[in-house]
Amino acid sequence: MSSLKVVVGSTNKVKVNAIKNVFANFDVTSLAINSQVSAQPISDEETIKGALNRALGAKRFGDIGIGLEGGVQQTSLGMLLINYGALIDEKNKTYIAGGARILLPNVIAKEIYNGKELGVIMDVYANKQNVKHDEGAIGIFTNNLIKRTDIFEHIGKLLYGQMISGKNDI
Repeated sequence: MSSLKVVVGSTNKVKVNAIKNVFANFDVTSLAINSQVSAQPISDEETIKGALNRALGAKRFGDIGIGLEGGVQQTSLGMLLINYGALIDEKNKTYIAGGARILLPNVIAKEIYNGKELGVIMDVYANKQNVKHDEGAIGIFTNNLIKRTDIFEHIGKLLYGQMISGKNDI
């Protein structure tokens, strides 16, 4: 096991478990770190900023800080579900990665524009509780072929791969 301590800037079990799966040979812990963006990020920029802020906050408590953030992005075809991650390594190099995107139904987009958070909307839409801590909107809209953990694992792999290559920091 690596002696490096990885801190995830969230206590959301989906995000934490995704990173634990990717960084299985590391000491992975989690802390609630404020993203310093709105509860529902509504652009790529805001979502990236939230992930970066979580990574920066998490890095204060470990060797590697990781932040993951979900959001939405309006396009000419409608609103997309988006996800980003940021990693700050032990040398303070920063890596950014994004995940898959899918178009959200207009009924969901309208609720977001009315100021509601996607997680709250999805609980009502799916008639379930804590969708964002389980399959996520991506799971609901893909019939669970892709779950929220899958998206964040993919982002975690993109971040880890960049870190070990050492060639793509910002």
